[in-house]
Amino acid sequence: MKRLLPALLSCIVFAAPAAPLPATVAQELKKAGIPSSAIAIEVREVGKHAPLISINPRRPMNPASTMKLLTTYAALDLLGPAYTWKTEAYLDGELKDGLLQGDLILKGYGDPKFTIEQFWLWLSELRARGLRDIRGDLVIDRSYFDLPQHDPAEFDNDPVRAYNVGPDAMLLNFNTLRLRYLPDSTGLKVVSEPPLDGMRLDNQLTPNDTNGNCDNWDDRFSVQPSGDSVVLQGDYPIGCGEREQNLSVMPHTRYIEAVFRTMWKNLGGTLHGRQREGNAGATATLFSVHRSDPLSNLIRDINKFSNNVMARQVFLTLGEALPLKNESDTGTETGRRMSVERSIFAVQNWLLKNNLRFSELVLENGAGLSRDERISATHMAQLLQSAYAHPLNAELLASLPILGVDGSVKKRLRDSPAARHAHLKTGTLTGVKTLAGYVRSKSGKEWVLVFFINHPYAQRGQDAQDALIEWLANRN
Repeated sequence: MKRLLPALLSCIVFAAPAAPLPATVAQELKKAGIPSSAIAIEVREVGKHAPLISINPRRPMNPASTMKLLTTYAALDLLGPAYTWKTEAYLDGELKDGLLQGDLILKGYGDPKFTIEQFWLWLSELRARGLRDIRGDLVIDRSYFDLPQHDPAEFDNDPVRAYNVGPDAMLLNFNTLRLRYLPDSTGLKVVSEPPLDGMRLDNQLTPNDTNGNCDNWDDRFSVQPSGDSVVLQGDYPIGCGEREQNLSVMPHTRYIEAVFRTMWKNLGGTLHGRQREGNAGATATLFSVHRSDPLSNLIRDINKFSNNVMARQVFLTLGEALPLKNESDTGTETGRRMSVERSIFAVQNWLLKNNLRFSELVLENGAGLSRDERISATHMAQLLQSAYAHPLNAELLASLPILGVDGSVKKRLRDSPAARHAHLKTGTLTGVKTLAGYVRSKSGKEWVLVFFINHPYAQRGQDAQDALIEWLANRN
């Protein structure tokens, strides 16, 4: 037995202890006033189980927008990179010689990026198919998503901000207006894109000659909806020149109606009825189908530019991966409605099938715009390890911002040797600063990096995150 003991011991593999936090990172955290108890870090070489650095790895943390990594990876695997969303046009009535004696019904299935340009092309197609005059109503069918009433002011009491737009089965152009501010010698002109039929811009802005910091140029005035008007009040810093912003100033259905009426009129069509919500019933006939860009294209907008409503649309679509409830459910159009609960269940099932057991995981909307969502650093690292080994890893990697080049990390470490050597998703909320992704060191090794900060001073923690990126990129 004693002779066997050395041989048995030689077969045991002991995991090397994790390295301490690099001194440069610790110094930056101390400078920012962020204690080690407020951070969670996991650094692993791709394909290796043991971490290089592991600080509070299993603590449930608010990941902010890095939660989009879970949503987009799950979508690639469950839906496939070629998945597209459809939007349908139905006619409920007789069409003859361009005249529809009845209603035009637009039914959405959650297209995350149905832009103004795509909508105009689709309406042009409806005209080419022979539809001109609509004597009935414009009916919006949003029934595919089963959602509670959305309050855009709930998160931070700033309801017009584009990031607070709620998901919708019939989402058009992110439900936003692009307002362009054009100062000239006569004052300040404000124009909207697209122009909206029946909506008026009430420009009460006062041009101000103050030459200050233009980083927060839009904090000096307000833009608020008021009935069928959008009221702009306050001072505009004309020294900042031409600017633009995307805002949400009306409900989804009212926005669709205003855009539709404008475009339909420009295309030579007429709409005699009103806009209302409803369903495409048994008497309606399918007239045309619009298809979105593929999922592989859309996740680039979600991850590179952290588009919240797009992430929420994709998250809700994950429910399609669940089987139909019974034999009478013959398809997605009639058998299923997508809900948050359904998508959470779909993600949990998917994680278990991939042997990813994240007991602390809390999902609310899959976008990270949440006070409640949670995941640990070690499980985010496991997710990234799994994604790297996946056959579709190139699609996910291409969707991530490139350090110093584009997306949300375009301006970070631009002049550092680490620039272009990392694909990283960031997240920011009040009291939350997060980072997760991949870093390539100068030795050619690929590393998974997760760095979560949950603390009132979290926004001061960027230098500490950058120090860890540089330290990792410079490893031999």
